[in-house]
This record gives sequence, structure tokens and C-alpha cells, in this order.
Amino acid sequence: MKLYLVRHGEVPHNVLRIFAESDDDLTELGINQAEELREKIKDIEYDLIICSPLLRTTHTANIINVNNSKIVYDNRLEERKCGNLSGKSFNKEERKEYWNYNSNNMYGTEEEIKKFFERVYDFIDDLKNEDYKNVLIVSHSGVTKAFSGYFEGINDGYFLKRGLKNCEIKEYVL
Repeated sequence: MKLYLVRHGEVPHNVLRIFAESDDDLTELGINQAEELREKIKDIEYDLIICSPLLRTTHTANIINVNNSKIVYDNRLEERKCGNLSGKSFNKEERKEYWNYNSNNMYGTEEEIKKFFERVYDFIDDLKNEDYKNVLIVSHSGVTKAFSGYFEGINDGYFLKRGLKNCEIKEYVL
């Protein structure tokens, strides 16, 4: 089974470079990014789209769904919960540590990274029981980091730079 993993288009908190648990919709640029992605993937034949239920991902999925395929929502594809860090800006070092799989540091009430990865891994493991040929998955930067860990290994544990950019797509074989 081929998995086509997509990160949603740009949202306001991406521009502001803040942690956010708000259910933001796409910016104008984010809509344009999704429209450009739609053109890039128009020849991919996918059985369905599995999507995080958040507004930015559902909006992206609806824009890129050139095949008018069924969209299924799965809470396990939601972004890592940042808790009371929501609304706060972050510097590079804090973000690097926040996305360090081997760190035990907690900056607030955020979802522990290992539990977050387990949630995403559970989703991927469940897909193994399905009989799909191609699946388009629309989710978040953190989820794309977890996919990287699942398929490419934990390695040094630093995941800050292992996520997809807005409306970037990556293919995995399950």
C-alpha cells in the first residue's frame, strides 16, 4: 500500500511562529498552496483520503480531492497537543528540545512526544489491516515527524527538521 502524506496549507499560527491548539483555517497563501498541490497530485489514483478532523486539514483535503474520493476523519492524525504552550512563541532551541524524542523535558502541559508518536503509530499499524492500494493522508507537521520516525527510524531523536512543509507531500510504502 502506498501512503501519500500531506501537511495542510499555511495557517495564521504558522506565520506568527507560535504554538497553537486553536482550530485555525487556512490563510490565503495556505489556500493557494493547496490549489498548487492539487495540480501536482492530479494523476495519483487514491482509494480515499484519511484526514485529521481539524479545520485546516479538512479544508486542505477538500481542495486537493481531485478524485472526489471519500474523506474519512481520524483523531489520531491531530497535531501534538501543546497544552498551555498554546499562544506562546518559540525559539529554535526550545523547538529543538520540544521535538527531541529522547528528551524528558516538559515545558508545560504538552502531550508527551512518545505518547504522541504511539498515537500516530497506532494509526499506521491499523492501516496494515486494510486492503487499500493508495491512501492520501492529510495531517500536520508533527504527524509527519512521527511518520518519519516510523518509516525512517528514531535515529538521534531530533525531529524538528524531519517534518513536511505546508502542502508538501511524501510517499511511503506500507
